[in-house]
Amino acid sequence: MKWFKRIIIALFSLALLGIAAIAAAYFYVLPELPDVNTLKTVKLQTPLRVYSSDGKLISQFGEKRRIPVAFDDVPPQLINAVLDTEDARFFEHHGIDPIGITRAAFILLTTGKKSQGASTITQQVARGFFLTREKTYIRKIKEIFLAIKIEKALSKEEILELYLNRSFLGNRAYGVGAAAQVYYGKELEQLTLPEMAMIAGLPQAPSAANPIRNPERATNRRNWVLSRMLEKNNITQAQYAAATQAPITAKYHGAEINLYAPYISEMARDYLVDKFGEEEAYTGGYNIYTSIDSRLQIYAQEALRDNVYAYDERHGYRGRTKVLWTDTPLDTDSIIARLKKTNAFQGMVPAAVLSVDELSAQVLTSEGEEIKIEWPGLNWARKFITNKRQGKAPKTATQILTPGEQVWVRNNGEFWQLSQIPKVSSAIVSLDPHDGAIRTLVGGFSFHTSQYNRVTQAKRQLGSNIKPFIYTAAMEKGYTLATLINNAPINKPDTRQGTAWRPKNSPDRYTGPTRLKMGLAQSINVMAVRAIRYASLDTAIETLIRFGFDPADLPKNESVALGSPSVTPLQVVTAFSVFANGGYKVEPYFIERIEDAYGDVIEKSNPTLACTPTPAAIIEETSEVDPFASMADELQAEPATPQPISLCGNSDSRYAPQIISEQTAFLITDALKSVIWGGGNWSKGTGWNGTAWRASRVVKRHDIAGKTGTTNESRDTWFSGFNPSLATTVWVGFDDHSQELGRTSWNANGAKDQISAAEAGAKTAGPAWNEFMKNALAGQPEVPSSPPDGIVSVRIDLATGKLSRKTDHTSKFEYFISGTEPTEFAPQAEEESNDIFIDESPEDLFQ
Repeated sequence: MKWFKRIIIALFSLALLGIAAIAAAYFYVLPELPDVNTLKTVKLQTPLRVYSSDGKLISQFGEKRRIPVAFDDVPPQLINAVLDTEDARFFEHHGIDPIGITRAAFILLTTGKKSQGASTITQQVARGFFLTREKTYIRKIKEIFLAIKIEKALSKEEILELYLNRSFLGNRAYGVGAAAQVYYGKELEQLTLPEMAMIAGLPQAPSAANPIRNPERATNRRNWVLSRMLEKNNITQAQYAAATQAPITAKYHGAEINLYAPYISEMARDYLVDKFGEEEAYTGGYNIYTSIDSRLQIYAQEALRDNVYAYDERHGYRGRTKVLWTDTPLDTDSIIARLKKTNAFQGMVPAAVLSVDELSAQVLTSEGEEIKIEWPGLNWARKFITNKRQGKAPKTATQILTPGEQVWVRNNGEFWQLSQIPKVSSAIVSLDPHDGAIRTLVGGFSFHTSQYNRVTQAKRQLGSNIKPFIYTAAMEKGYTLATLINNAPINKPDTRQGTAWRPKNSPDRYTGPTRLKMGLAQSINVMAVRAIRYASLDTAIETLIRFGFDPADLPKNESVALGSPSVTPLQVVTAFSVFANGGYKVEPYFIERIEDAYGDVIEKSNPTLACTPTPAAIIEETSEVDPFASMADELQAEPATPQPISLCGNSDSRYAPQIISEQTAFLITDALKSVIWGGGNWSKGTGWNGTAWRASRVVKRHDIAGKTGTTNESRDTWFSGFNPSLATTVWVGFDDHSQELGRTSWNANGAKDQISAAEAGAKTAGPAWNEFMKNALAGQPEVPSSPPDGIVSVRIDLATGKLSRKTDHTSKFEYFISGTEPTEFAPQAEEESNDIFIDESPEDLFQ
């Protein structure tokens, strides 16, 4: 009996000692225990994501891949797999598992080794958020007390949700949502049972059990998880048997990029880093929705790429990239292995020339595909000599290729062809002229080779793209579209420049007094110089500044009239938008909204609207029409007082300043339409169909207007244009300012001597604009040209710009701002009448 009492006393003493030890340990670590309530507002370091305006993922930034998921969105079988593997009694204990602790203690006493088996999911959450992974007794004590505190602060579901989202699962994937994407390219609900088991087995061994790096060990780990699920009756024997026999299908999946638009995603990334700093930007879970239209962006990228290829190929073939063998061919596997050292690039793939016939060649690609390139895919390859000279057209494939060479090939949409990496650069940008939303932006041919964004960073000479703004200044001073300007050599140069600057036309032809509209449409240089002299240099520069050009980029001399200022494509397309929207200078923007990790909008664009603000009184009085009113009610109702169909903005709206009148914008636009469509009957017999006649044949719309631009020695080429809903600018040139775009030479009709043509805006930049606008505007009805109030049309004599009653090719109807129309008849018509015939109908312009 005494022996029993002594045992009881000893056990009681040990219990008291244990309680005292636990209390002592608690108070010892208490000062170091963090506040577990922070878990209620924990941020999961979710990466930054950039989207198009229509929700297509453009890019993702951040070291950690994480796709946060709510507990209710996790498939039950995945939860079972995790609990059966990590903590089968999770919903029964209060943060620590006494059975697990006893088991770990027994292992420690019998083997001298520590075990992680006692850690509950709650303890793992405590360790993951607050502690290190080192195996020390003091850390374990902290972990236990933190787990108990966490269980009091959070529900079981909240704890498990943190665990499922926080765990590192290999390949930069944090959480089950990211793991499903990284390993299988799926959403959680799409996972199969063996895939769930694979993911559930990763937390304890994300590297050793990685299904991509160690498929054998990963299979063993997966099958063990499945055995635990079978043991816990969460799957049947049949399910277990089928799942353990399933093959390993895991492979690396990058972020689900739906739209490749790297230049705009870099702009968005830069914006957020500037706003929040790099750490917060990359981990705060922000979603940036840009103004980019995914459909238009794809069209822009394709148009730019195809146009750059076209320029590059018409200047000749620069030859192979390397020689893989000379006399003894390599075996197929060796060829493919060498080709795989070179990555595919902008639709081009590396290939080895296997054999060459007279008019074709057989090649092997890096993907192991044998392709026959027929003569249409080879005959472009004249030898490149310089940007100004190319060799004679090849007659056989053997003049171009030799077996053993490594070359580039691409599929142009119709057939496979020989290709090469272009050296020329290009940019394209388009925006909505009504609010400045950037709809497309391509800053170069390849972001992979150059992150330099030529849309926003490259300042290049504008060339004749500047002339619409120069003529705007002259028209605001009193010129009209019918004003005669002398198209003759300038013999009295502006001596203020310090040199005898004598501008010339290109081509060097002069026609004497010529109407302003024709001078702008035909891009006549000396007329632009005389227009700037009429308006005054100061006035012209002030006008350019109003259109958004930087005063620091505008030389204080008359060369401005010919496009000497260096500007960015974004500045140019913004300026041309003024003509498209009736005279308003909108602010370009590319971010529509930014959402935080919880989907709350923290920033939203408030664009400048190209319209006159609607008076508040009208907004208040305007009532909405009931869309469900019956037809009978409509027929019986008294005619209602007309209400405004659309209102411009609201009390929170911002409005773009109107920098030119709607009438002036209309007149310049009318002249710019002539650039594309020619002058109708006023150009008959002249051989001139419009400087940018290619646009009329490709886009096939009458509501488009535009202007070419070419600088001296063809170092920069431009095409800028618009219709009422979209403005677009294209630039083509070399990043090295000293390089000229050169000339293209060819033999016509079998002639021995080559014909040579210089690269220029219409030929070099124009095709990209044409192709893009054709696709971008496809399916949209043409917008009729309606002159605004204050515009009248009168029939004029084409030679003098004065009034005419003739209806033949010597006259046409022309638009004027009311009060500026001519009041005199041309000499041959003076005797007939002194009445002015005014017709305000726009249809007359199409005669």
